Amino acid sequence: MRSLLYTTGSPFARGVRIILDELALDYDRQEEITTPSAEQRAAATPTLQVPTLRDGEVVLCESGLIAEYLLSRYPERATADPPLAAAAWRAGSEWQDRLLLATVQTFGNAATTISQMRWTGVPLDGNAHLQRSAEKLAHVLGWLEERLGAPGAGFFPGALSVQDIFLASHVRFVQNRPLDVDLGLARYPRIAALLERLDARPSFQANPIRWWEPGVTGYAADGTPNRAGAG
Repeated sequence: MRSLLYTTGSPFARGVRIILDELALDYDRQEEITTPSAEQRAAATPTLQVPTLRDGEVVLCESGLIAEYLLSRYPERATADPPLAAAAWRAGSEWQDRLLLATVQTFGNAATTISQMRWTGVPLDGNAHLQRSAEKLAHVLGWLEERLGAPGAGFFPGALSVQDIFLASHVRFVQNRPLDVDLGLARYPRIAALLERLDARPSFQANPIRWWEPGVTGYAADGTPNRAGAG
């Protein structure tokens, strides 16, 4: 039995779901619109984190670790152009590729920190920690832009990497949430071209971007949030 416990708006969970679809793996979607309670999370993982993957006897949290497990556990690849990478790291550049993924995930952590603080009523303006988080987003994008090749190409030539998947998930998360953060994506044309190409990929379209904040109770067919008490 394979299942994934996750929250609707999580960009980390979106990345994992895209990988599961790229591998054509069936799984039980244990989706929570809002963050599961501490008791629910504790029953799934000692770190109280989601997404949490259960694959038979294997239980994993932390999206990068889940991605690494899925790519190594399931070597078969569906026909796609470009195909999903064989692994999270390439032979001969393991540490560079690990650094790429760690940097991409740092971007995601900074973005979700801003989002979570806004849920609790802390605005970006006037909060030094959140302002540093927003500055971090720009610095990370600039660093990643320099490591991409031709416009539209990903981090691994001829393959769709987990680095590509999580970068797209995190950037689109920022762009589709009311965070008062303008990424200025026009300054990063290689990243913008990569994301535009990935937006058209079936696995990305099958896992659309959702955002949540207090009062959202569900979603219309077009993805528009439904709010409690709205007529």
